[in-house]
Amino acid sequence: MRTSEDFLTITPLGGLGEIGLNCQLWESRAGVVMVDCGLMFPDDFHLGVDVIIPHFGAVQAVRDKLLGIVLTHGHEDHIGALPWLVPLLRGIRIYGSAFTLALVEHKLREHELLDWVELCPVTAKSVVELGDMRFHFLPVCHSIPEGFGLGVETPVGRIVHSGDFKIDPDPLHGSGTDLNVFRRFAGPEGARLLLSDSTNVERPGRSINERQVKEALGKVFASAEGRIVITLFSSHIQRIQEVFDLAREYGRTVVISGKSLANNIEMARDLGFAKLPPHFFNAHNGVPDLPDEKLVLIVTGAQGEPLSALSRMVMGGHRQLRVRKGDTVVMSSRMIPGNAKAVSRLINEMYRLGAEVLYESMHTIHASGHGYVEELRDMLEAVHPEIFVPVHGEYRHLVKHARLARACGVAEDKTVLLEDGSALTLLPDGFRQEAPVPMECTLVDGKGVGDVGTAVLRERRILGDEGLVIVLLVLDAETGMVLHGPEMFSRGFVFEQQYSHLLEDAKCLVLDEIEAARPGQLTRLQDGIRASLRRFFRRVLERDPIVVAIVSEI
Repeated sequence: MRTSEDFLTITPLGGLGEIGLNCQLWESRAGVVMVDCGLMFPDDFHLGVDVIIPHFGAVQAVRDKLLGIVLTHGHEDHIGALPWLVPLLRGIRIYGSAFTLALVEHKLREHELLDWVELCPVTAKSVVELGDMRFHFLPVCHSIPEGFGLGVETPVGRIVHSGDFKIDPDPLHGSGTDLNVFRRFAGPEGARLLLSDSTNVERPGRSINERQVKEALGKVFASAEGRIVITLFSSHIQRIQEVFDLAREYGRTVVISGKSLANNIEMARDLGFAKLPPHFFNAHNGVPDLPDEKLVLIVTGAQGEPLSALSRMVMGGHRQLRVRKGDTVVMSSRMIPGNAKAVSRLINEMYRLGAEVLYESMHTIHASGHGYVEELRDMLEAVHPEIFVPVHGEYRHLVKHARLARACGVAEDKTVLLEDGSALTLLPDGFRQEAPVPMECTLVDGKGVGDVGTAVLRERRILGDEGLVIVLLVLDAETGMVLHGPEMFSRGFVFEQQYSHLLEDAKCLVLDEIEAARPGQLTRLQDGIRASLRRFFRRVLERDPIVVAIVSEI
């Protein structure tokens, strides 16, 4: 029974304003549910950073009310941040498909966190009741097995979350995205709210399907005279199975390389999503001695990652494999924004080695897992929402998806643009946007979580651009006389032998600062040395290195 106190507040912690980092909190009177918990990979300016995760301050604030975590599917941008969240939420229940939870289980076991959670598998027939919300799992076609959209019964109406989806009328495997299921859940009057994937809103028409990709890959198998090297996302089990099937058809032996690839294939086989070809090897255990025309290699590294199997094959760092003349390399994935330079560099190197390289912009060797404009329109028309919130995209994607919703009949004042930290509260008879809360993401660098911020990145950028100068000085504690130094070391700033005269002039400035300082005021002396040398280097060389003054007294 509804009361005037019924509400639902949806707070995005990531995924609205960027590609990746998908994470939302859904809060009602009965508690809080988290939907997805993803990470994002760093951009060029995130120097040294490994991954980016949502800031979990908002989660800690509602920790005692958290009822569970619901996962739409198993991609890293939806589950990748769990190892950093789980230590804050011992005993939490995580709901997802069997394949999604297999990926989660492997990830948490690696971090020795598996005993801290309860994994709860769901199917398309499951209904999970969390507080006063009832979650239905609506199968969708995506580039990973067992992806779901969500149909949620709440005290303030029926809500549909599309998840990541495309609409393939004739899928190779699985049920595809059945819009009738979404239509039935929304009901004859439509859903109260639709949150829908915006990733490909800039692409007109409809996405190509996997049958077209398999047909294109079949032509590669039919024409390639040497080895075929295929690189793709390790979670794209359907595409991997297509390669397995073609290898069986054309009598090629499959060799894989990449830890994540091997793990995912093993999980998919155990769950019945993959059937291995007759001749299958992991390069880690050795490569069979066969003619090139009898081999197909499936390797990680579609994004040009420097430590991936493909990069090591190109740069000579792989123990068992190397790209060579006569190879046909198929890059069967989309290029993630920010990786263009790395991928382009890798492609050029492979051509330099004599390989032929096929990639998405030139050949039909990849089908996106995200729907194009007409598919997004189909979802809008099937769900027929009163209120629309575009999700999963950069800000321009959200704006364009909101325009599409208005063209499909959603009122302009009910297409709501949210960003990370800006919440939407649904009431029985209306809604409101809450005041935005600053929502900075957390940077993970090695074992450090959140210790790298704007200031550290700025210093790293300066170190990369301008270099470092270290001044070493030892003074007499009583008299202030110089006992040792000043010594000056340049790292990434100038070549010391070529600019020895410049560094000698800089030492004179250090001595001037010593004369002007009072004994015992080490901090003031260090600040003076830094300021004096930075002014000097800017004036003489128009460079601004980081200056570290190490002054001690004995």
